[in-house]
Amino acid sequence: MLDLKFVVNNLDEVRTRLAHRGAEAQLDPIIELDVRRRELIQQVESLRQEQNAANQDMQALIKTEGPKSETVAAKRVGLKALSKEIKALEPDLKDVEWQLNDLMLTLPNLCHVSTPVGKSEADNPELRRHGEPPQFDFDIRWHDEIGQMLGIMDFERAAKLSGARFNVLKGAGARLERSLIQFMLDLHTLKHGYTEIMPPYLVNTATMTGTGQLPKFKEDLFMATGLDHDMYLIPTAEVPVTNLYREEILDAAQLPLRMCAYTPCFRSEAGSYGKDVRGYIRQHQFNKVELVHIVHPDTSYDELERLAQNAETVLQLLGLPYRVVDLCTGDIGFAAAKTYDIEVWLPGQGQYREISSCSNCEDFQARRMKLRFKEEGGKPHFCHTLNGSGLAVGRTVVALLENYQQADGSVEIPDVLRPYMGGLEVITPE
Repeated sequence: MLDLKFVVNNLDEVRTRLAHRGAEAQLDPIIELDVRRRELIQQVESLRQEQNAANQDMQALIKTEGPKSETVAAKRVGLKALSKEIKALEPDLKDVEWQLNDLMLTLPNLCHVSTPVGKSEADNPELRRHGEPPQFDFDIRWHDEIGQMLGIMDFERAAKLSGARFNVLKGAGARLERSLIQFMLDLHTLKHGYTEIMPPYLVNTATMTGTGQLPKFKEDLFMATGLDHDMYLIPTAEVPVTNLYREEILDAAQLPLRMCAYTPCFRSEAGSYGKDVRGYIRQHQFNKVELVHIVHPDTSYDELERLAQNAETVLQLLGLPYRVVDLCTGDIGFAAAKTYDIEVWLPGQGQYREISSCSNCEDFQARRMKLRFKEEGGKPHFCHTLNGSGLAVGRTVVALLENYQQADGSVEIPDVLRPYMGGLEVITPE
């Protein structure tokens, strides 16, 4: 959530920065509601001051004239009238504040000054590349063809169970995904210093609102039924992990908090009809290892570089070629102020595809969550939050199958994964 005071006092700047995103911002209703809110607050505070003064006068009169004097009785009548007037205004104030908060929740974050201005992914500048795409002297296969040839992927039976955009992993395929999860968690906890979290996969409305999934992306979520309150399947571990400290004031000495979590993720993929319908790229259910940082505002952009490097290390150790791009204002996510996309090379498609988005949300999520920190003797301030995939596991499987494919249809296992695969060096047809 944006700072309302900043929006009101910097209206032209906010309009310009939101326009760079291509966002249709409802700023005029926000300004009107804020004016009305201030008027109501002023009226209520004025009446309360009058009420306090009248109450003090009455107490003084009681001491001098007694509790049953006509003057005291008149004061009581006046106090009741003031109380009634205040009570009549309070619902109006609450309603205006609710409407204002509802509109503020629809506004995306403001992009950092270093975020390149652009309209689409075509305007994302490339920052760096690592590794060279492999060269093959045979016809390159897509991962789904490889997986089905090896007997480790079964899209047909997955469709029988659940419909489109699901997959069943079998044998070495299931072990490969499990091995990648364990490898990533070991790397991030033992080498990069993250604390592992195992969060719930079902969360409430407040949790979804805290990180920005609600109300903006409600159609992308899976909601649970049969409960006495709204619950949602998580679209990413970012949601529960970032919300762990919601509505808390942390000691500044606790920062930075760096946490990682493996979870399945659930997305309806609304609006992606016809996109990535083939294979294991865009699924309704997929596994991911997520990285979350909760940090002091002064260090958040250093933390963004650290976050991206930690995610890149996974690809480097797996020997997968990739590039890093700086998302432009027209392609960046709703809650992010700055984002680096890490894109892995997929030989089957002949292009780089996103495998991790590393974002600094600054205080946007923290405001929604009321997540603050406090220096000793100081006032509370909002934390900065960051998140990124470390990595999307299914897409890592895709990248391994395509980059390590052999002419006979087998797939070589990278050295770093072999201990997790029980020493297996090559996946061959079952």
